[in-house]
Order: sequence, then structure tokens, then C-alpha cells
Amino acid sequence: MHRPVLLVVAHGSRDPRHAATVHALVRRVRSLRPGLRVETGFLDFNLPSVTGALESLDAEGVREVVALPLLLTRAFHAKADIPAVLAQAPRRLRISRAEVLGPSPLLLSALERRLYEAGLTPADKSSTGVVLASAGSSDPEAIAVIAEIAREWRHTGWCAVRPAFASASLPRTEQAVQELRALGCARVAVAPYVLAPGFLPDRIARGAAGADVLAEVLGPAPEVARLLLDRYDEARVRAPAAIGA
Repeated sequence: MHRPVLLVVAHGSRDPRHAATVHALVRRVRSLRPGLRVETGFLDFNLPSVTGALESLDAEGVREVVALPLLLTRAFHAKADIPAVLAQAPRRLRISRAEVLGPSPLLLSALERRLYEAGLTPADKSSTGVVLASAGSSDPEAIAVIAEIAREWRHTGWCAVRPAFASASLPRTEQAVQELRALGCARVAVAPYVLAPGFLPDRIARGAAGADVLAEVLGPAPEVARLLLDRYDEARVRAPAAIGA
């Protein structure tokens, strides 16, 4: 059965670690489903651009594409930038737009994986406060989602979970670390809720200086790769999303 090409739409960054991490994630997705063609396009800074990737696919004769935003929340890029660039795609391409990655239980599993890789164990949960540190957004919906994820994650056994933001919103990572200290948590860990390294993840890391544990970014975690495939499958079974929706 013919399968649409999966086009992973990444933000892009001047930081070379960003594109390298995106490509590592895409390689893992390919390894999980060898028969699926997976391509990458960037909104800014890196090549191929989303437009360039779509034009190349069209020139090859590809007719169906699932465009998947490599984003954790439905903020400006998901609501405006990506629909705008997809609207400029060659007319012969039929494009379905997948949902953003978050929220998802798989992302919580990936966050915990990174914390355990950084040295924590499941036995540490009840005495450890966690800062859920995201890049931040001016979009109230995105901020509310991060706060809700922190509330849900707290119920899985952590001493406390507090959201923090590297830009646009408060509190900052360092403020959340201090708050967890004041609550009396025996240790404080910072879990970056970001997909790839870059300017804002570096700011999160600096803000984590007072914490006991700093996890790595989510990157090519197996749970993230599986989530991309879940979003791809969901986009295929529902009615194609209107590009401007």
C-alpha cells in the first residue's frame, strides 16, 4: 500500500547542534519503520527549507505528504508559520498536516528517561523536585499546556514539579529551582522540555546551575521517535487537515 512521505518540519537554528539532533531523531524514526520515507525541512537557518523539500518531492513525482511540525506546543509556529509555508506548496502535492507532538505520555516517558540517564533513579522520585523547563512562548494556550503537563507529571510520584520558561514567560528556571529548594525537596532536577540544543536550551542550562541534576534535551529519545510515527498515523486516518486551518 502506498504511504505518504513524512516531512518533519523543524524550526532550524544557527546552532549546528540543532540540525544534528533533528537529523539523529529522523534517523531513529526511519529505523523504526524502514518502509517509510522520512524527509526533513527547516523553517529557518538550515537547509533544506520546507519549501525546497516540498518542491523536490513534487519534482520526483511524490503526490502525498504528511507534514509533521517538530514542535511541543501549538504556539505561533504551529498556528501561523507552518500553515503559511505549506500553503505555498506545489499544487499537485496533497498535504495532510499532523498535530504537534505535545502533550503526550510518551514525552513524559522521554523526560523521565533523560532524568534517569542524568543519574536519578525511580527511588528518588518522592524526594526530588523537578523543574519542567520549556523554551517559553507568548501564546497563552502554549503556556497553559506546559502548566498542565507539570501538574499531571507531579501525580506520577515526584516531590513537586514546577514549570519554567527560558523566554517570554515567568518563572525562569533559576526561580523555579529556588522555589523547589524552599519547599524542602531533598534534591532538585531540571528537565528541559525542548527537542534540540540551541540558544534557549543553553539559557535553561545556565538557570539550572543551582540544581542537583540537569537532564539532556529530549532529542532522539526512542519515545520521541515513536511519537512522530503516532502523529503520522493519526494524520493518515483522519480527514486531511486544511492547510490554512
